[in-house]
Amino acid sequence: MDIANEFYWKRSPNKPLVSYNFDASKGPIRVKWLDSALTNMCYNVLDRVVDKGLGDRVAYYWESNDDNSHRIVTYNNLLRDVCRFANALKSLGVKKGDRVAIYMSVAIELVVVMLSCARIGAIHTVIFAGFSAPALADRIMDANCILLVTADGAYRANKFIPLKSIADSALEICKRMNHKVIATIVSPHLKLYTAHGMDNNATINYDPKVDILWKDIMKSVSDSCEPEWMEAEDTLFILYTSGSTGKPKGIVHTIGGYLLYAYVTFKYVFNYTDGGVFFSTADLGWMAAHTFSVYGPLANACSVVLLEGTPVHPKPDRLWNIIDRLGVNIFYTAPTIIRSLMKFGDHYVRQHKRYSLKVLATAAEPINPEAWRWLWTVVGDQKCPVVDNYWQTETGGPMVACLPGATPMKPGSAAIPFFGVIPAILDGEGKELEGAATGQLVFKRPWPGIARTIDGKHEWYESTYFRKFVGYYWTGDGAQRDTDGYYWITGRTDDTLNVSGHLLSTVEVETAIVEHRAVAEAAAV
Repeated sequence: MDIANEFYWKRSPNKPLVSYNFDASKGPIRVKWLDSALTNMCYNVLDRVVDKGLGDRVAYYWESNDDNSHRIVTYNNLLRDVCRFANALKSLGVKKGDRVAIYMSVAIELVVVMLSCARIGAIHTVIFAGFSAPALADRIMDANCILLVTADGAYRANKFIPLKSIADSALEICKRMNHKVIATIVSPHLKLYTAHGMDNNATINYDPKVDILWKDIMKSVSDSCEPEWMEAEDTLFILYTSGSTGKPKGIVHTIGGYLLYAYVTFKYVFNYTDGGVFFSTADLGWMAAHTFSVYGPLANACSVVLLEGTPVHPKPDRLWNIIDRLGVNIFYTAPTIIRSLMKFGDHYVRQHKRYSLKVLATAAEPINPEAWRWLWTVVGDQKCPVVDNYWQTETGGPMVACLPGATPMKPGSAAIPFFGVIPAILDGEGKELEGAATGQLVFKRPWPGIARTIDGKHEWYESTYFRKFVGYYWTGDGAQRDTDGYYWITGRTDDTLNVSGHLLSTVEVETAIVEHRAVAEAAAV
């Protein structure tokens, strides 16, 4: 309850703080945290910060694709823009419980839309800007979205992404399937920011019957918008992740529990101290950025760096330049990016001082020891702890993590369970294995950030996560636990290779291959 007291509750939660059922034989799977409480996510990550006198603190630094444009947005600025866009949504008839699709590149406007939805009780679903028109249409229809927010286009390294054109094609598919989207709000990007060697005068088609320009809808709206007070178990957002069948799953996260988990995991996994600057390479279309580039850091009044382009554009030292220029304290990336940076050599890193760095972190996939050591020795000069952590879209935040300064590091290990998380390793028959063991990774009890369901498909949720091993949340991942209680993620248990009668995960094979000095990246298919 101490962590919950950090936030504003219009109506305080009753005890017990959690109720749940993980055993499908005893009834529907359910998890409830802080049930009966009333709050608002946007209020807690913006108004609460401003009310503390931190309105002039930087909320976001935005870095353009070509390193030729930079934006700074304070908490005061962000709250104003969120209130204005929230009022714009309301002017279109968007209300509590309505679904809004967001199809944009990494931009501050995307964050504004997310928080505006949260403010009025609408449900946002951010769709990765690399998806095709059919993939976008599938998600718009599956989530039953009534509104789409996009941009005229975007840049990624030397590639132009015609977001508006793709969105138009997606809506044509929706129309053929009799799914109505009331409007498309289009944010300008191409006219504001340029990219070397690319024409920013691309023709953008606008249909006045459907399309609304960002500047037009923001013209006459108020800077003030009262938050909609929401039940703690109301849906905050839907985010799509891959299913084993190939059909994407709309993972549902709710307000109260997710707020707590995003806040506390950001604070302790990264050892965040007040006034710090956080930089993640994660795209806003993925879970890592929802938790660690939006809700988690804002709840902690942190300053966040957003990068539109790729880590090596326009030069291989792009990340290290940003870290020095903005005084980044916490740098968070994925092993794949680390390995891609390694192939450019050490000199691009070492030509920058990196004095501000305190913590280096990696997630999204298991990190091979060679990449871990490069991060530790070259990027961090053996002064910054390397925080590996394991989680999923469904978990809302890290489940296993190395806590800086508190947990001894082991290269390649996700380390130990986070606060309150109770993992277990099972054999193929569902028997818990004690001590050092290898098997199926499960969790025995709920945590605040756990996904509550798959949108509109609770039976699928139950069968995917709770029926394979009754009484447990099944991750679908294999793990090893050593004698010190450290966990090592071996990869998907449904993604294995049979080698001379031995079942090996693709991660194990990939890790072995990239240990060779001539290999920068490997994929076992």
